[in-house]
Parts: sequence; structure tokens; C-alpha cells
Amino acid sequence: MNGLGVGGSQSPDLVNAANALLYAFMTITCFAGPWITNAIGFRWTLSLGSIGYPLYPAGLYLNNRTGATWLVYLGSVTCGISAGFFWSVEGAVATGYPEQHKRGRYIATWFTFRNFGNIIGGAVALGINHKVNQRGQVGYQTYLAFIAIQCLGLFIGLLLSNPDKVQRDDHTKIEAPRNIHWRDEMKAMWRLGTSKSILLLVPLFWYFGWIQAYPGTYLATYFTVRSRSLGSFMNAVVGTFATWLGGSLVDLPWHKSRKVRAITTFILIAVLNSATWIWAVIIQNEYRRTKPVLDWSDQRAFGRGFGLFLFERISLGIVENYIYWCIGNLSDSPGDQIRYSSLLRGIETAGVAVGFGVQAVPTALIITAGINFGLWFLALPFSFYATLQVVRKFELLKHENQNARVSER
Repeated sequence: MNGLGVGGSQSPDLVNAANALLYAFMTITCFAGPWITNAIGFRWTLSLGSIGYPLYPAGLYLNNRTGATWLVYLGSVTCGISAGFFWSVEGAVATGYPEQHKRGRYIATWFTFRNFGNIIGGAVALGINHKVNQRGQVGYQTYLAFIAIQCLGLFIGLLLSNPDKVQRDDHTKIEAPRNIHWRDEMKAMWRLGTSKSILLLVPLFWYFGWIQAYPGTYLATYFTVRSRSLGSFMNAVVGTFATWLGGSLVDLPWHKSRKVRAITTFILIAVLNSATWIWAVIIQNEYRRTKPVLDWSDQRAFGRGFGLFLFERISLGIVENYIYWCIGNLSDSPGDQIRYSSLLRGIETAGVAVGFGVQAVPTALIITAGINFGLWFLALPFSFYATLQVVRKFELLKHENQNARVSER
């Protein structure tokens, strides 16, 4: 829905404020994910995590029809509370269930299925709004489609197999301990949260969360309704491409050295994100003076502005895959994976909450683009060193598994 540009609303301020509230609650429940999962298991936590989603588009529907805002804020709270559990579990499943050498592609598969919902929603939004060639809000029918899709999550989540029911292709089983005492769980979270690998990745986690407010606000500020609907659709398409690119580069054996593949992927991410934010600052410096209303009927002007949006989404997609690939190779334990995923999503959602809060002020987009630029270059050296740490950890785990197989014989 954020692919529509601030949830399809005419004014960015309401939805940016609502998103700040949503992600603030998510920050808390993301960190609580391991405790809930420990108590009721992966499957029920995933299903529980989907309950609050439909109220958010319901609030946007009511606002679209009547101008009322109360359900937007209530939906933000309910979605934030439940989505934190959902986010922590889905990340742990994607990184903890597959073997290590498949995790980049499994993460890409996860994002593909997640983006498939966005593609359907974006296609519906584009079909409904394709004639609206002016700025404004999307048609109310758009929200009805999102509500219907999100109501299915409660039932689909119950189809997940818990870790103890899963066997990998190499015939290894997944061990996920249950009924851990809350003090022991807290100690484990503290141990992982203060590890060098996670601390080095914190700037990248924060950067990834912070910048998510910018593309939607940019889309809502400068583009017509039908162009925003196209943006929602293309957001999922290019995001899927980006995550498969990142996952394939780290997994497929185009080079025998895992280290070379990881560093090459990181260099691609560095170049792509650096170029995107330099481009964003240049574009925003122009748009703050001209204040354009961009529609696909004016192909030249539209292409420059929309191209930036697509590159932002590609940059986000490849960074997201890489982050999960990093934490996925820090441990082979689903118990640790749910903790790593919760730490990642908690830090990320805190960044998202602050980012949307800043955009809700409102803040000039040239300032936001400049901050994004600065945060990226701050995260860059830490992320590179973290990449080396992750590769070392991967090699260590590989040797431990080989020694374990020898001992079994």
C-alpha cells in the first residue's frame, strides 16, 4: 500500500504520522517476537501477526470516504502490534529453514511471494485509477481490494510447518528449542545484540528503515494518481528483480570463493545506492523550485522522475536481501534466527518510525534526500567490515558442520 505513495492518500502528512505510530509499536513487538514464538510456536505467531493488518486499509477507506481520521490511527496501532510478530517470524523462517548455501535464493523467494501480493494490489490499483491524470487520492475501491487480500493472512499463516516438522534437502532436521525461561531468552538476546557482527550492521539496519518513508512521499508529492498506481505495481516488480539479483550473486557458484561473491555483491550495492542518492539530491534540488506534477503522458519529464523512484526501490530490494543473507549466515539455529530477525526488524522499524515521523512534520524532500545520502555513507564502511565478519562466521560454521559429520561416522 505504501507503494501507492503514502497509502494512496492525497496528503502525505496524515499517513506519514500514522506510519510513524505503526512502526513505533512494531519496534516493541519485533523485539518481543522471540518470547511469543517460544510460547506458541512459529505457525501460530505468524497467523497472530496478520490479525491487525486489515484495520489499516479500513481506516484509509473511511478517511477516503468521509475524511475521518480516528480509524487510520487505530488501524496503525493494531497493525503495528501484530505486524511486529509477523515480521520477526517471517524473517526467521526465510533464513533459518534452508541450508546455508541456499539462503540468498530462499530469501529472494520469500520476497517474491511477498511482492506477489503487492503486484496483485498494484495491478488492481492501476486498473481502478488509470484514468485519473491529476494529483489527488486513489479511488476508495482500491482499499476494499487490500482489505480482502489482508483478511486471508490469518488462515494462510496456519499452513506453515513448525521447524520440528521440517526436513531439509540434505536430510538435516531443524532444531528449534521451546519453553525457554524468559531470563534465558533475555540473556540470549543480549548476547546476540551486543555481538560485533550485529553492532557493525546496526548503521545499515537503521539506514534501511529510515529511507523507507522517502519514496512514497516523493511519489505522492510529484505524481498524478494513475502514476502513483503504476508506481505501486512497478515497486513490486523491480523489488522482486532486485532481491533475486542479490540472492543469486551470493549463492550461485559463478566464483568458487564465497568471500569474493559476498564482496562483489556488496560493491554492487555500494555503487547502486551511492548513485541513487546523488541522483535524488540533484532531482530534489530541481523539483523544489519547479514543483512539477508528473504524469506518463509527458514521457520525458515523467521518465526522469519515475526512473529515480524505480532505482530507489531497486536499491531497497537488494539491500534488504543482503541484510537477511548476512544475519542468515551468523547462525544455523532457528532459535538464534528468530532473535537475529527480531533484532533486525526492531532496529529497522525504529528507523522507519523516525523516518515517517520526520516526513509528517512536513519536511522538505531535499533535506530528507540529503539525510538519506549522509546515512548511507555513514553505514558504508561499517557494512563492509560486517561483510568480512559474516564470511568468517560462515566459514567457521562450515568447518563445525564438517567436524560434526565426521564425529557421527
